[in-house]
Amino acid sequence: MSVRRWWLVSLPLVIFAALVALFLFRLGAGDPSRLPSALIGKPAPTLALPPLGGLTESGSPVPGIDPARFKDRVTVVNVWASWCVPCRDEHPFLVRLAADKRATLVGINYKDAPENALGFLNRFGNPFAAVGVDSGGRAAIEWGVYGVPETFIVARDGRIAYKHIGPIDARGFEKFRAEIDKALAN
Repeated sequence: MSVRRWWLVSLPLVIFAALVALFLFRLGAGDPSRLPSALIGKPAPTLALPPLGGLTESGSPVPGIDPARFKDRVTVVNVWASWCVPCRDEHPFLVRLAADKRATLVGINYKDAPENALGFLNRFGNPFAAVGVDSGGRAAIEWGVYGVPETFIVARDGRIAYKHIGPIDARGFEKFRAEIDKALAN
């Protein structure tokens, strides 16, 4: 086989191998929690969400999400689902966040069967002051959610101050608390 013909035959393979290497490199590079959000600094969505039926706290039903909750207080909004494995991993950190009463933690249950969501919270504990059900995914679209879990900080003025994509873990927990401190200072 001539050198020229060998080169023409192997060129597509070389290009393909280069593309595979580029894709693999880019998939492993970067921090997905640093994806930009067009909603930072914008008002939080005003979509009301119904409560998760059967969820109670001290014998009283836990309310759904009312946009008025974001007024004059710092609110942490966590989008989660019972079928989401990373949501289980981050849940202990949400329980720790809920213990900090300077901010209110609310949850948006995303595209989940109500009995599964209720079972999840009964099993792992309910850190949320309110849980809204987003069975169709409309609220997630309004919040600009890429995938669960995602967590937002809504400042006192009702604007989104921070967005964390992915589970909050030990490394991200202190950064997230620092962002809450920033929102409280403003």
